[in-house]
Amino acid sequence: MVFKERQITFDSRSHQITNINIWTPDSQWIVYDVRPSGASFTGLTIEKIHVENGQIGIIYQAKEGAHVGVVTVSPKEPVNYAFIHGPEKPDDQWQYDFHHRRGVIVSDTQPNVAINIDAMDITPPYTAGALRGGTHVHIFSPDGSRLSFTYNDHVMHELDPALDLRNVAVAVPLRAVASAKKHPREYDGSYFSVVVSETTVNPRPGSDDINRAYEEGWVGQQGYLKENGQWQRWALAFIGDTRAENGDKVPEIYLVDLPENDEDYAIESQQPLAGTETALPAPPLRVKQRRLTFTHGKRWPGVVNVPRHWLRASPDGSKICFLMKDEKGIVQLWYISPTGGDPKQITYGMDDIQSAFSWDSRGQFIACVCDNSIVLYDSENGNMRRLTERTDEAPCADAVVISPDDRYVAFMRDIDGYRQIFIAETGIV
Repeated sequence: MVFKERQITFDSRSHQITNINIWTPDSQWIVYDVRPSGASFTGLTIEKIHVENGQIGIIYQAKEGAHVGVVTVSPKEPVNYAFIHGPEKPDDQWQYDFHHRRGVIVSDTQPNVAINIDAMDITPPYTAGALRGGTHVHIFSPDGSRLSFTYNDHVMHELDPALDLRNVAVAVPLRAVASAKKHPREYDGSYFSVVVSETTVNPRPGSDDINRAYEEGWVGQQGYLKENGQWQRWALAFIGDTRAENGDKVPEIYLVDLPENDEDYAIESQQPLAGTETALPAPPLRVKQRRLTFTHGKRWPGVVNVPRHWLRASPDGSKICFLMKDEKGIVQLWYISPTGGDPKQITYGMDDIQSAFSWDSRGQFIACVCDNSIVLYDSENGNMRRLTERTDEAPCADAVVISPDDRYVAFMRDIDGYRQIFIAETGIV
């Protein structure tokens, strides 16, 4: 077999792609940040590279001591780029952290102009539609109208770091939100942002309680079909950390159905959308989370956290794909329906799945790393096709992303101390 793998970045610095939505809609450009390593957040630019001619474009240049990273692209025109922006003029009291970061959008129509996604208001009374801390990994919905992200809370962190539980939040185009700006670090946002997951500090063993919600993914290009035959337009799947009867952490899959009407995101439940001085922001009234997987009784219970991966649904919304060990302890690809039921195993290989993954546009193939190669699995029969040769060092686990036109898959390798971007032909077009 002839493997067609091509390195596209070569300069002596690291290039980091995000786990999804890294291709422009025309499949011509890949976006990335330039942090020195995956865990370091000190990059100053958000960039893009043309996959055919190698041209590099600077999308955004950070200023005033701020850093930027984790960039994604809107799936539709006009092309917008969303990414994390750290605080400007950081000082001893306020510097980059999980609870000190925001999402911004830069458009091709206004280069280097960053518009805040989420507003922040950390002085009571808090503002509905604003958040109170840090947002992370901003993922456009398939139609580009809204974004999901994970969230950490400054107010709870100041009260007690143990109360700053990670949650999933969304930004919807209901209206822009203005902060009262009683604190110099507060800022406005162009979207209405709310927390949509529900966490508790001490989950009851054996219950559906979770103390962490993370690695979310939009369900379907247009949502999914419910058991009653109705169509659910908006939904997010995420991993939630439960507690087994013996107290062990068991990550399970949860789903939140989201309102179709943006006005409904502003309707409070019994707890305030904006949070209180002693409680996290609460989900809107019409947002309810439910648990999809119940794996406590398995020999290897729970969704795996290593490799780190994000839940990714098939384009038709019928399958939410994740990684879990089989009875032999091998990490395999599985899926579950958004309506629940038993998880279905996709792969049955003798080697662990080693990375995050992505679907092709038709919902048949899944790309990931296995046996130190980029591979393509057929989700219908589990057959594997190797796209790159097996190497002594595996491609990076963080991201394996198929282009919108399905022609290429993008991934990273560590070469001579720097992380470089590669592409391989999928052969499915």
